[in-house]
Amino acid sequence: MENILIIDDNLVEAELIVNILKEKGYESTFAPDGASGIKELDTNHYDLVLTDLMMPDVDGMAVLNHVVSKFPKTKCIILTGHATIKGSVDAIKQGAFDYITKPIASVELLMVVEKAVEFKCLEEENIRLKKQLKKRYSYTNIIGTSKIMDNIFSLIDKIADTDVSVLIQGPSGTGKELIARAIHYESYRSEKPLVVINCGAIPEALLESELFGHEKGAFTGAYKIRIGRFEMANGGTIFLDEVGEMSPALQVKLLRVLQDQRFERVGGTKTIHTDVRIIAATNKNLSTAINNNTFREDLYYRLNVISIKVPSLKQRKSDIPLLINYFLKKFQKKETDIITGFNPEAMDAMLAYNWPGNVRELENVIKRIIVLCDKHVVEFDDLPEHIQQIEITFPKGDTAPALDGVVSFDIAVQDYERRLIMEALEKSDGIKAKAAKLLNIKRTTLVEKMKKQNFSKSACA
Repeated sequence: MENILIIDDNLVEAELIVNILKEKGYESTFAPDGASGIKELDTNHYDLVLTDLMMPDVDGMAVLNHVVSKFPKTKCIILTGHATIKGSVDAIKQGAFDYITKPIASVELLMVVEKAVEFKCLEEENIRLKKQLKKRYSYTNIIGTSKIMDNIFSLIDKIADTDVSVLIQGPSGTGKELIARAIHYESYRSEKPLVVINCGAIPEALLESELFGHEKGAFTGAYKIRIGRFEMANGGTIFLDEVGEMSPALQVKLLRVLQDQRFERVGGTKTIHTDVRIIAATNKNLSTAINNNTFREDLYYRLNVISIKVPSLKQRKSDIPLLINYFLKKFQKKETDIITGFNPEAMDAMLAYNWPGNVRELENVIKRIIVLCDKHVVEFDDLPEHIQQIEITFPKGDTAPALDGVVSFDIAVQDYERRLIMEALEKSDGIKAKAAKLLNIKRTTLVEKMKKQNFSKSACA
């Protein structure tokens, strides 16, 4: 239950308020003047303050200013006589939640207090959801420990809190939008909107209106003013997905926004200023598009201040087991979902496949397996036919695991863990600290696993 502080130099009225609130289960504390009320605020936490406006020495306005400046999450309600309603209205302008006129009526008091408590709860819920959203799209939640992904994470760290334009390039299904969201939610603009628009999914005739908005009567069907995405994103970030599909005419308008941060709505003459960060993405080779005169070279250089090239899944196959584990945990929500992993043959097939649809295709394959597989461990025969048809080749020194009937999941895990460690050591030239970093584990943990896997003593040193 919320803690409430009542500050009033009229002891009778203060006692009445305390009793009314106590009957409703609120924890209440009384302070007889403004000075002791401020001292109480500095000593203990309060969710709500009810303060009389007219008090000697330290009045209600001084209490309000103290609450607003030092405890912005605490709501302050002003108690006032009929003759000072104007003063209480002024107080609201300076941050008071509401005011109650004297003499105090219990119904009005409880209504205003309950409204303040509800508003405070909504504010806290909004903050919690924003934190969850930021955490959800933080780059630390992008799955991958491969060197190429580690480089992308480092780049996000460096550029997130700047305003430079970013061009994200990579095949479809590699997570370009996820990276754009990570950049936004790691930046100082994270409290402002992130507006996403797919330039390839909207007809050219409508895309200009979507981006810049239109005035009433600008064209047939424009019955009212429409706010465009650039206005919606003011103060935040706009993500232009598949920017390579944009027509040359729109590219000119986009170039102006990049240069001057201004534009006009379709059919309008008023220049609108906007403060947005632009992140663009494409699966096209824009250098080729420039040579073919389908993409402006000056726009390319404006967008491509920072370039992030997202690898295909084929280029970071060491991340596949991590992604499989992530999707299994993500989609198995019911008690009947029982899959705990893949046996070595099934995992080898998943690693041998080239994943033309990249992470998006892998995600859909895991969804399919969860629906169709009724075993704890996914076997080769549980995989889609097009993956089963891939010829499996093993790294030098590896041999295909012998599969005679049922395979122990523990053995399968140990087998794959050994392969991951070997690959990490190979990539780090045998330096265990670097290998541990690649595997996202502590060096001591890596050494312990190497001992359990019977690596040579020299390797475990």
